[in-house]
Amino acid sequence: MKLEHLFEFSVGVKKPAIAGATPTGQRMIADLTGGTFEGPKLKGTVRASGADWALVGSDGVIRVDVRAVLETDDGAVIYMPYRGRLVVNGAVGKVLSSGEGGTEYGDTYWITQVQFETGDERYTWLNSVMAVGEGKIAPDLATYRVSAVMVD
Repeated sequence: MKLEHLFEFSVGVKKPAIAGATPTGQRMIADLTGGTFEGPKLKGTVRASGADWALVGSDGVIRVDVRAVLETDDGAVIYMPYRGRLVVNGAVGKVLSSGEGGTEYGDTYWITQVQFETGDERYTWLNSVMAVGEGKIAPDLATYRVSAVMVD
């Protein structure tokens, strides 16, 4: 197995609405405010039409649950849902609580499993791709490196 870089994307994130303690953890819903993505095979914008339905566990792990819409520079629309885990450490906690600071890739465990769905023939190859992402955070901004999981 190997990874092939697809793109890096950055998306703005609103302050989350807190649904409170649920039977499965603390639910937070954060609207996406739009952004950009760029890689060797595709680039464009992240539409301001998705959200992260995150679940914060008592173990200090945020279970990321995002649905995003990509629009390529050549007009294709791609639905991109992804789920993952973000381990909250001091740096992540500071960004989330005070809106200050930020992290770089590798500062904490923030890994997502990314899928794609589109009917645009130029990008239907994405429909069979399983991808992974690694994240970093800044105030009101999430950025990911997304790579396709390939067989050797």
